[in-house]
Order: sequence, then structure tokens, then C-alpha cells
Amino acid sequence: MAHLVSIDDVDMRYGGAEGTLAVSGLTMRVDKGDFAAVVGPSGCGKSTLMKLVTGLHIPQVGTVIVAGQHVTQPVSIVGMAFQNPTMLPWRTTLENILLPLEIVEKHRHRLRANRREYIEKAEHLLELVGLKGFGEKFPWQLSGGMQQRANLCRALIHEPELLMLDEPFGALDAFTREELWCVIRDLHAAQGVTIVLVTHDLREAAFLADKIFVMSARPGRILKEHRVPFERPRDLEIMYETRFNDLVHQLHGEIAQARAVA
Repeated sequence: MAHLVSIDDVDMRYGGAEGTLAVSGLTMRVDKGDFAAVVGPSGCGKSTLMKLVTGLHIPQVGTVIVAGQHVTQPVSIVGMAFQNPTMLPWRTTLENILLPLEIVEKHRHRLRANRREYIEKAEHLLELVGLKGFGEKFPWQLSGGMQQRANLCRALIHEPELLMLDEPFGALDAFTREELWCVIRDLHAAQGVTIVLVTHDLREAAFLADKIFVMSARPGRILKEHRVPFERPRDLEIMYETRFNDLVHQLHGEIAQARAVA
């Protein structure tokens, strides 16, 4: 299976030669079709990793390769979703979802002539995440969980090969968060998209991911890679099983140790 993301011995420093070293010697691989999670202490460089993979930052040392191309600029095959959905309040939910198509070059030229096709695709995504019929609502008419569902649709509308999720469910209540875990689980199964999830929630990582990368304290590097042994599809009831909680406790211990040696 080909690596979709390859990060090799990367250093990233903010603020010039004497600035903060965010990651150092960072090396990791994500295969096509994987669901990978990245966990670690606060400030360990998880968000820096996201920006390196998407081309928002270029490392001073080392290489980042996505889909066979060295990353030297923002990567067009990536969809992104963050903790804050940042929906534009003057656009309907459907119009917010279509927004990336106005930006991504290969879709921008087709959007005007094939708008109906793209609207149908957006409405299909809305149905997949449980928002059928909400396309004409404005963001302020949606709950936080509904906005985050729409945010996932927006990240997927341009058919990215890679979906980057940065704490997308962190601001939601526990019940809504678990509902959205199931939504993203089902999207991954249906779409076959490669996903990298940055999260502080170890239960979230263990429930969703195929592999979990544990990062050190800053400057961040990968301390350990876990292959998640649970078969798919996974139900929420797995979180009550001993094997699930054993993995969560192991991750917790590794992160606690990483913080202690910082």
C-alpha cells in the first residue's frame, strides 16, 4: 500500500533562527485509506504537523511528501475541518458547503456550468451526516453539532484524497461528540478518504483510528505508533470493553511520561 503522507526528519521553527522549535526530527507515514490519529501533550506540535502536511508551513529541515509530491505550497488534495466551523453567516448552509469549489481550481472552472451537479453532491453529503433538508438554513439557525456536521460536508465537497481534522469535536458536549464520531466513522467507510485526526481525546482516537501516533513534548516528534486492533465497523459499546480501556490507559500513560520528561 502506497504512503499518501511521508514526513521525514522534519524540523520546524517559528520566529527565525533563535525562535521556538515546534517539531524536531519528526518522521511519520500515513497510508492511503488510513484513519490516523495524532495525540500528545498540549503544545507538542500537533497543529504544526497539520500545517506541514497541508503546506501552510514549509519546514526548515527535512521533507514532507503528499501524494508523491514534495510539499512546497498549499496542497490542493486536502480537505480541512477545525474545532470552530467558521461558517459564513450571510451564506446558507448549502452555500457554505459549496465555498471550496469557488477556490479549488479544478472545480472553480466547472462550478458555473455544472452547479446543479455540485448542489446534488452537497445535498447527498448533507444526507450522509444527518442534515437532509437543512441546506437552506443559515448557520445561526443550526446548533453547534449541526454546524460541525456541515463543516465536514464542506471539507469533503471537493473530493479530497486527504481529510485533516484538528480537534473538530472538542467544543461539543459529550453526547453530540459521540454522535459525530459515528458520522465520521461512516463517512470514512463510505468515501474511502484518508483521514488524519489531531485530538486530545484518547477515547476518540481509539474509537476512530486505525493507527495512533503519540507525540513527545515540544519540540514534537513521534514517540510511538500504535496499530488499533479493533475490527470495523465499531459501535460505541466498544468503549465499555476492557481491551478498549486498556489501550486508552496505555496512551494516557505514554503522554503523561512524555510530559514528565519535557
